[in-house]
Amino acid sequence: MIPKILLIYTGGTIGMAKAANKEMLQPFDFQSLLKNIPELQLLNCEIETLSFNNPIDSSNMDTKHWAFLAEIIDSHYKTHQGFVVLHGSDTMSYSASALSFMLENLSKPVIFTGSQLPIGDLRTDAKENLITAIQLASLQHQNRPLIKEVCLYFEYKLYRGNRTTKINTDHFKAFASKNFPPLVTSGVELKIRQQLLLKPTLDKGLNVYTNLSTDVVLVKLFPGLQASTLSSILETPNLKGVLLETYGSGNASTADWFLTLLEKAISKGIYIVNTTQCSGGSVHMGQYETSQKLRDLGVISANDMTTEAAITKMMFLLGSHQTKDFKLAFETSIRGELTKN
Repeated sequence: MIPKILLIYTGGTIGMAKAANKEMLQPFDFQSLLKNIPELQLLNCEIETLSFNNPIDSSNMDTKHWAFLAEIIDSHYKTHQGFVVLHGSDTMSYSASALSFMLENLSKPVIFTGSQLPIGDLRTDAKENLITAIQLASLQHQNRPLIKEVCLYFEYKLYRGNRTTKINTDHFKAFASKNFPPLVTSGVELKIRQQLLLKPTLDKGLNVYTNLSTDVVLVKLFPGLQASTLSSILETPNLKGVLLETYGSGNASTADWFLTLLEKAISKGIYIVNTTQCSGGSVHMGQYETSQKLRDLGVISANDMTTEAAITKMMFLLGSHQTKDFKLAFETSIRGELTKN
């Protein structure tokens, strides 16, 4: 059976062109994108296309767009064997992370990709990214999709989507996955690390969660952070969750005012999660005195999750009311987003 792939265009540089007499990029007709890549006809799959009515810059991506994207995948799930999402690179890691949590029991590939240069540019990276993303989405094993998770493909690497972070605005190698190796490396041949691929239970149907809580905030610690600033953030009406980007392996100030504010917030039922500002490595609360006090207060560890995965997982858990044991749920890998201890 020839796999049927749904190509979803949300917006982003890959489908942009320079407006007449302007340097500013703006979206162009989605069908023109396919005309620029006749090589797609060589792939052993059937490609169907769908575009957002109003393609957006990924900086404007929000939870309602994630819900819409999840609903598109849900409505085409029985008729298609794979999905490729064309998306702006700026928030691609956030979207890939969010969709990984929203699509429970996923047994087909959902691959995000995009480009650093528009499809029509001479030196564009768009063609390779798109062609290989579609090829990967169409891979089959015993008439079933080989890949069964949300991924991100960029510059010859297929990553688990919720393990990625954008690291560069100027180079074609725009993304990295510091705490988890690539699932596939594209060279003369595709080097597939099958042992790393998620292996979901196939007898369960897809569950789609579109209710995400936005009553969360991300706070990056820095030397000089004032008590009045943090206090005003923690007193935000209806606040349910706080992601603290701390230093190193999860360290933070031991000043009385800082710990008192966190303790007060936790006593009000606000969940506080500790993630590292470092691009790689993990939170190890208790390794130093500066993180032991956070653990004693009941701060939750993000382990080796990316900031993008941690904040979207928090939004997912709070939105789906999975708060009976929030700490256990957060510190447990549910979509391969963290390394099991």
